Amino acid sequence: MSEYTTKKTLRRSKSNRILTGVCGGIGEFLNVDANLIRLAFAVFTLLGGSGVLLYLIAWLVIPEEDAGASVLEHIIRTFQGKESKL
Repeated sequence: MSEYTTKKTLRRSKSNRILTGVCGGIGEFLNVDANLIRLAFAVFTLLGGSGVLLYLIAWLVIPEEDAGASVLEHIIRTFQGKESKL
């Protein structure tokens, strides 16, 4: 690996968001327009409702930009009585 390569991480976007930043974050990670990701979620939703489930799972497991933990990790740590970095 070169010293000039940067490691991309999947994060929910704070700037490119409509609801929670899931589509914006995925779009930034894949270098595609976030509207294409939104369209894909809409198609999955219309073809059986799986788009909503996938979106909710993504919201739970993908941390937000500048956040130390995902929503799910925060919930688990709170339930365990540990400090969370959300």
